Amino acid sequence: MLLTIMVGAAAMSLRQASLEHSVINAYLNQRVDFVAQVKTDPTKTSSGNYSFTARLLSFTADGKSYTVRTPIRVISKNQITALPGQKIAATATALKSKEARVAALVIVNGDITILTEPSAWASGLGAIREGLRNNSGDGDAGALIPGMVLGDTSKQSPEFKEAMKRSGLTHLVAVSGANFAIVSTFVLWCMQFLIRRKNYRVLATAVALVCFIALVRPSPSVLRAAAMAAVLLSAQLGKRASDSLPALGFAICAVVLGDPWQSRDAGFALSVLATAGLLLLAPKIEEKLPTHQKLAGALAPPIAAMVFCAPILVALSGYLSPMSVVANLFAAPAVAPITVLGFIAALISPVAPWITQLIIFCIRFPAGFITWVAHWVADFPVLTIHNGLIGFVLVAAILLVLILFKKHWKHSAAILLIIVISLGWLQRWPAGDWQVAQCDVDQGDSLVINLGNHRAVVIDTGPDSAAEDKCLKALGIKHIPLLILSHFHADHVGGLSGLLDGRSVQQVWITNNLEPKVESEMALKELRGAQVITVQRGLIAQIGEVNLKVVWPEATTRSFEELPGEGSQINNSSIAVIASTKDWSLFSAGDLEPPAQHELIDRVGPVDIYKVCHHGSKYQDDGLMQALSAQIALISVGAKNPYGHPAAEIVDSLTRLGTQVVRTDRDGAVAITASAHHLRVRKSKGRVRLFYWS
Repeated sequence: MLLTIMVGAAAMSLRQASLEHSVINAYLNQRVDFVAQVKTDPTKTSSGNYSFTARLLSFTADGKSYTVRTPIRVISKNQITALPGQKIAATATALKSKEARVAALVIVNGDITILTEPSAWASGLGAIREGLRNNSGDGDAGALIPGMVLGDTSKQSPEFKEAMKRSGLTHLVAVSGANFAIVSTFVLWCMQFLIRRKNYRVLATAVALVCFIALVRPSPSVLRAAAMAAVLLSAQLGKRASDSLPALGFAICAVVLGDPWQSRDAGFALSVLATAGLLLLAPKIEEKLPTHQKLAGALAPPIAAMVFCAPILVALSGYLSPMSVVANLFAAPAVAPITVLGFIAALISPVAPWITQLIIFCIRFPAGFITWVAHWVADFPVLTIHNGLIGFVLVAAILLVLILFKKHWKHSAAILLIIVISLGWLQRWPAGDWQVAQCDVDQGDSLVINLGNHRAVVIDTGPDSAAEDKCLKALGIKHIPLLILSHFHADHVGGLSGLLDGRSVQQVWITNNLEPKVESEMALKELRGAQVITVQRGLIAQIGEVNLKVVWPEATTRSFEELPGEGSQINNSSIAVIASTKDWSLFSAGDLEPPAQHELIDRVGPVDIYKVCHHGSKYQDDGLMQALSAQIALISVGAKNPYGHPAAEIVDSLTRLGTQVVRTDRDGAVAITASAHHLRVRKSKGRVRLFYWS
C-alpha cells in the first residue's frame, strides 16, 4: 500500500506537471486550429452542447505550428458523430480547464471536420451500441435498458435521472462491478458447454470481459468497476473468504498505479467502500437479521453498501435515502435478466434487429418495474444532512459510535432512528403553512405563491426540470392557475418540463419579446394546451386572495443603452409584477436591469418581499431598492456560479436599508409564512441546520 501511494503520487505529480506545462497553455483565450484523435463518445450536455475527450495531435496558433500528444476536453456547439479513434480538425478557442486529466478546454463554435474513417473494430462496437439504443424503445423503460447494459444514459430525461439518484438506483445505469459480475458469470456458465478445463474457461471469461470493457468504453469508472468485480469474482472462484481482502488491496493498488487520478476520485472511494461492505459487513448483517434466510440475503448487500458509503455520499450530495434499501431490494430480481438478455440483444442487433426487438419486448416489463420503483421511492422524503466536511465527519462519527457499541447495536440503532425521525419532523421544509416560496433551482429563478388546495401561481421555472419538479413536489403543488414566464432566457424557462410533469397549467403570461427564439418556441410548444397571454403594463388580475398588477413591460419593446454582458434587451423586457394580499406584498421583475428598473420607481411602493432582479447582479438601481424598502430580499442564485452573483455591494446596500437578505446558494429553498405583515422565513438548509426532510 505504501509503495503504491509513493509510486502513484510520483506518477500523478509528473503527469500533472506535464499537463500544466503543455505548450497549448501558452495560447489560452486564443483561437487555434487543431487536429486531435477522439477518445470518448461525444455526449450531449444539459446546456445542449456536445462534450468529449480527445488526444491533441497538433495545433496552429499565431502562425506557429506545434506537434503534441496531450489530452484535451472538446466542447462543440454542433452535433458530432465521431467514434473513438477517429481524427478530427476544427477551429476553436482554447481555455483553461478545471478538469485535472486534461491540459486545456477547447470550445468549437463552428463545424468539426472528420479526417479519418473509424476502424472496423470501432465501427462494430459503435453499431452494437447504436443498435441497442435504437431498439430499446421510448419512455423511461426504453432509456433504462441501454444504461443498465452498456452504461449509455443518452436517452434518459433529467426527471428520470433525478428519480434514479434520489431512490439510490443510479448505480444500475452506470457500468459497475455488478455488471461485470453478471456478465462474467453468464459467460463462465456458457463456457462450460464449450470448454472442459476450468482454467481455460476462466481465461475465456477474462477475454470476454476485455471485449465487454471495449464495448462499454474503457473510461476510468469502467476500469475501476472491472477491478472491483475482479475482487468479488476471485473470492467466488477461490471459495476462500481469506482471499477477498488481499484481492481488494491488490485491486486498489492496481487501479491507483494504472490511473493515479483515481486516488482523488470520489467514485473510486465509493467503489472500494461498497466492495468492502459486501465482503465484510454483508455476511454479518445477514446473520443478525431476524428474517427469512433469502430475505436477509437480499437485504444485507444494499444495507452494507449504504453503511460503508454513507459518509462520502453525504459529503457529495448532502443527503441519504433510507428508502434506497427498499428500492434496491425490489429492483434486485430484475437486474440480472435485463443485463444478460440486454447484452445478448445488443450483440445481435447489427445482424438480426428483429430478434433484438423481440428480446427488448420481453425485458421492457422488468425495466418498467424498475422505473416504477425509482419514481415511487423518489417521492419519499430523504434524510438531508449538511454536505461537505461537516456531513462527512457527522456521519462517520455516528457509524463509529455504532461500531464501538456493536454489542448493543439494536438499542443504538433504535435510538438513532428515533433521533433522525424527530429531527426530520422538526426541521422539515416547508413545514406546514406557507405563502411564498423561492425554489432552489441553482443559477436560475422560480418563485411560487400559494393559493391553497395544492394550487399556486408560479413565476419562472428555473433551468433544471428535475430541480423544479422536486421543489413543487415538496410544496405539494398539483395545479397552476397562472404561470408567469418573465422572459425566455433558459435559466427562467429551462425547467418547464419539470413543472408540467403531472401538473396542469391553466393560463400563461409571457413578455412581448420572444427572444431567444429557440427557448421561446420550445416553451410555447410545451404550453400549447394552456391559454397564453402577452401582457403589458396596466394589466390587473385577481386569483383567489392574491391580487396581481403588471408594471412592466410597456406595449412596445423599449430600447435602452447597452449594458455590459449579454441579453440586456431581453432582460429589460422581463415581466415586472406586484403580488399582494391582506397580509403581504411582493415585487418580482425577472432580470430587469438599471434603466428599466429606474422607470419603475414611481410605479411601485414599499413591499414586504422583493425578489431581487437578475440573481443579485451588480447592475441594480439604488432608487428602486429604496422605493421598495422590502423586509425580505430573495436572491435566487447558484453556488459558486461563474458570474459573481450576488454582488457583495448589492447585498450590503440591501442590508443597509434594513432588508433581510436570503439567498438560495447558502440558505437553500426558502418558504415565507405571513400573517398581518409579520413574516417568518423557513430555510431548507443553513449553517446551523444539519438535518431536514425534503
